[in-house]
Amino acid sequence: MTLIKSISGIRGTIGGVSGDNLTPIDTVKFAAAYGAWLIKTSEAEELTVVIGRDARLSGSMISNLIANTLIGLGIDVIDLGLSTTPTVEIMVVEKQAQGGIIVTASHNPKHWNALKLLNFKGEFLNAKAGEEIIQIAEREDFMFAPVNELGNYKVYENAIDDHIYSVLALKHVSINAIKKRKFKVVVDAVNSTGGIAIPKLLEKLGVECVKLYCTPNGMFPHNPEPLKEHLTDISELVVKEQADFGIVVDPDVDRLALVCEDGSMFGEEYTLVACADYILSKEKGNTVSNLSSSRALKDITQLHEANYFASAVGEVNVVEKMKAVNAIIGGEGNGGIIYPESHYGRDALVGIALFLSLLAETDKSCKALRESYPNYFIAKEKIELPNHVNIDSIFEDIQKLYANESLDLIDGTKINFENKEWVHMRKSNTEPIIRIYAESKSPKEATDLANKIIQTITDLI
Repeated sequence: MTLIKSISGIRGTIGGVSGDNLTPIDTVKFAAAYGAWLIKTSEAEELTVVIGRDARLSGSMISNLIANTLIGLGIDVIDLGLSTTPTVEIMVVEKQAQGGIIVTASHNPKHWNALKLLNFKGEFLNAKAGEEIIQIAEREDFMFAPVNELGNYKVYENAIDDHIYSVLALKHVSINAIKKRKFKVVVDAVNSTGGIAIPKLLEKLGVECVKLYCTPNGMFPHNPEPLKEHLTDISELVVKEQADFGIVVDPDVDRLALVCEDGSMFGEEYTLVACADYILSKEKGNTVSNLSSSRALKDITQLHEANYFASAVGEVNVVEKMKAVNAIIGGEGNGGIIYPESHYGRDALVGIALFLSLLAETDKSCKALRESYPNYFIAKEKIELPNHVNIDSIFEDIQKLYANESLDLIDGTKINFENKEWVHMRKSNTEPIIRIYAESKSPKEATDLANKIIQTITDLI
């Protein structure tokens, strides 16, 4: 079993021995460390933390442990109950809280859970803050409050509704155009909280919703990562129901994948491309995605005579870059849409509203829209290295070999070729592994390119 501590929180499997899994003891220790960090760093005299969870079987247990630990530190808790990651992010700001914790392991299977940590802006913590919390947890450097200074506990049940209203209020969400098209959509929410939020949003937009796995009971009917090989059921149902398209989200609803009317995948990489295309048609501005995301976003951005920028991998890094270049939309190629007019976090509800607006205003089908974009394919490989190998030295040698190409070095090494192919290499923080992402104009060409780099690395070793 596994327990992973990182700057963004703590993630692990339920059950087993403390220190090796996400047990109640580990949960309390890390929640206490986060609370102690808030007490140390916040200027507010009274502290409030918003918490919410996806529908995992362990969610209620983990959430209750977090809430009572924070109360024991003298921190007030606002519990949203079953919620989504973007909903919690928005409510931190709405409730003027000093922080937030999302109880979700995102796309991991049901025996996993995690604590995702937010700052007072409803954004994920930066590396410095995350490392400080890990150190506090390891030292057990926290002091609990005396009985007269315990925190208060409140339940807030309308957070998802508030989130939906905020999406409907976005200036470029074309509610009337969407209602006029009378869309029919199939929704696969993997039996988590998307099954609550997405049908509510679609109802407000006048979209007929065919529910598939929308009961928030935490019994994931398939691997919850929204990849093609896991989505055969919705692909078949979209065709059977003669729906306009299908919507797929992960358990915490920050990733959005789409299925075309013929059951084919729109492609997670192209969710952001489509939403950015729509926003850039309304206003000129910069876009951002991470180095491992498709260059289709860059192509579309330049088509709109705007500027594209790349960030290091990770939502925190994307947000940081978006703020630095004042981007009007950005995100990650895993179906994560970040639209600053709403908030600086990946949000499938925002993505759905923007995508519906684009389809409604262009009067295109989902398939026709996908075919209008540049066609790229990404291969994902990895190479395991002997423990004695210096990975940084390997990267330096590769940079010398490809010195005549355009190189990005902000996160590992990315080689951009003139024919629009690219390869991105990143080292694992926990294992002697180099992860290799390659993009080209066909699956075979992308795989061949990745294997070419693997062979180069092997030769260098």
